[in-house]
Amino acid sequence: MTKLHKIGWKTAFMLVISNMIGTGVFTSLGYQLLDVRNVWSIVLLWVLGGLLALIGAFTFAELGTYFKKSGGDYLFISKAFHPFWGYLSAWTSLIVGFSAPVAIAGLAMEAYLSPFEIPNLRVYIIAVILLISFFHTFSLKHSSVFQTATTVFKVLFVLFLMGLGIWYSPIKFNAIDTASPIFSEISKSGFAVSLLYVTYAYTGWNAAAYIVGEIHNPEKNLPKALLLGTLVVMIVYVLLQIVFLKFGTYAQLSGQAEVAILSIQNILGKESIPWISAGIGLQLVATMSSYIWIGPRVVHAMAQHYSLWYWLRPLNAHNIPVRAIWLQTAIILVLLLSGTLQQVLLYTSFLLQLMGTLAVASYFRIKRNGDGFKSPWSAYIQYFYVGFSIFVLVFIIIDKPFESLVGLSILLFGALTYLFSKKDYTDER
Repeated sequence: MTKLHKIGWKTAFMLVISNMIGTGVFTSLGYQLLDVRNVWSIVLLWVLGGLLALIGAFTFAELGTYFKKSGGDYLFISKAFHPFWGYLSAWTSLIVGFSAPVAIAGLAMEAYLSPFEIPNLRVYIIAVILLISFFHTFSLKHSSVFQTATTVFKVLFVLFLMGLGIWYSPIKFNAIDTASPIFSEISKSGFAVSLLYVTYAYTGWNAAAYIVGEIHNPEKNLPKALLLGTLVVMIVYVLLQIVFLKFGTYAQLSGQAEVAILSIQNILGKESIPWISAGIGLQLVATMSSYIWIGPRVVHAMAQHYSLWYWLRPLNAHNIPVRAIWLQTAIILVLLLSGTLQQVLLYTSFLLQLMGTLAVASYFRIKRNGDGFKSPWSAYIQYFYVGFSIFVLVFIIIDKPFESLVGLSILLFGALTYLFSKKDYTDER
């Protein structure tokens, strides 16, 4: 019998990095500046988002090393509450959790590559997504090599941008504002909406927990990958926002998605736009790849339990859920061809925050033995996460009712499919 390949902590760490550093960090700042201007308010947004992600990583590291199975949110929520809520979590993962970020990355890639004036650019974006999906249908080793290579490019590009921030002096009239009243800004609903953009940018802190079954020695390697990856990304995110503010003006950046290009062109010249655009666009390949790798594992875990999805159960000779990969790819393409970047970003963020809150809340209901990783300051940090997240979600419903309604409608449709899904398999834990 062929021994199945498993990944170590370095590949899992790369997976977390590539899941998190994607569209959000390069697009969120422009939308945030519509409501938040003080640089310390913006730093607070990204630090708060990082702390929430870190708490989530601690929680998932403990739950993941207890179960030692792939599935992430779906597994935890099903065990803690009810299979119905676990099903909705997997449904959310299928529709927006893993499909929407790839579609959003595709839309962002299209925007960033537009300076090259490539005819039928969206066709090429679709081709890239199909090629990435095809590459992930072979084996875990193929996926691991491809993910590592694309993530190395992503990291080098981000380091290049941060290096510019160190090398060049700030431009005149830049967007670094310390005069705006910080306490007034953080008490408004706009701050909560801005935080939602940030939490979307941090989406991916739980990446490695979805493939616990494919990680070598998960008790040691899962916590290392989750926590180190989240901490590194938090530092990178804060520094990148300062770089963009340092080289861009408020008038340039406010309400715009391409904040990286708009700010960097001020120091490197307009002739640099195509190359910075290409760098941002190409680094998104790692983001797309990571979601296409992980998402089908969650859907496959759900398919083991429900008859409606039985056709997704087969694996290839290397234990790859090929059918689930192509189903997710089809959903990605549908999302790519519908909606604007900001709309998809908002209702995706709302749903992911909702399900992420439920997943962290499962920590309180799952009784664990002393084996595996132990979360520090438990359960205080989990209570903080859940309480603060509910506070943000309420503000979002008030401030963005349409996008919230779209998100809840997606959940309602998922609930209807649950009614036609007979639960026909129960595992031992």
